[in-house]
Amino acid sequence: MLELLGAPARVLALGAHPDDIELGAGGTLLALADAGADLSFAVLSGDDTRRAEARTAAAAVARGATVRFANLPDGRFPTAWGDAKRFLHALVEEVGRPDLVLAPRLDDAHQDHRVVADLVKPVFRGANVLRYEIPKWDGDHGPAQVYVPLTDDVVRRKVRLLEESYPSQHGRGWWDEETFRSVLRLRGVEAGTRYAEGFVADKVVLR
Repeated sequence: MLELLGAPARVLALGAHPDDIELGAGGTLLALADAGADLSFAVLSGDDTRRAEARTAAAAVARGATVRFANLPDGRFPTAWGDAKRFLHALVEEVGRPDLVLAPRLDDAHQDHRVVADLVKPVFRGANVLRYEIPKWDGDHGPAQVYVPLTDDVVRRKVRLLEESYPSQHGRGWWDEETFRSVLRLRGVEAGTRYAEGFVADKVVLR
């Protein structure tokens, strides 16, 4: 992937909530970190406990990776659209323009995810954008256009990353290794490999 982006790549991963990024693109981020990409994370909500978990996860993906936080109200991002946009514009000023943005899908069923998704195009003009999927009860997984094959080792590391970094989520009925692996296995079938993460592409410029 770095060859397509022009190494060394600057990658920005955006999430509405702590754990969104790792659920949707944790394997891809681990592979990018292994390849030497410069990773930054931004999460737009979360209390102190959840923020600490997000920092732990980012550090597990890439040593020295930073996480920047907004303070948007969980579940009510549409009422804070202006604050979300100002945060993302400030983020560009702080970290510069990334080569690749990883963000939620535009058709994600969660209203907070969609606000973040909608703001990517106007804020990050010119960047390559891949939109990740997040498993949830809504059943909103649509077709993928871009697949990132993952090795068995990266899959094991992604599962461990989620389990160890986010203990606050262990009580959720769907939060387990079977869920994590099943999504990756299904996308792997579609990609003709064992495991993969699937994305929708807004824009990909091949260099």
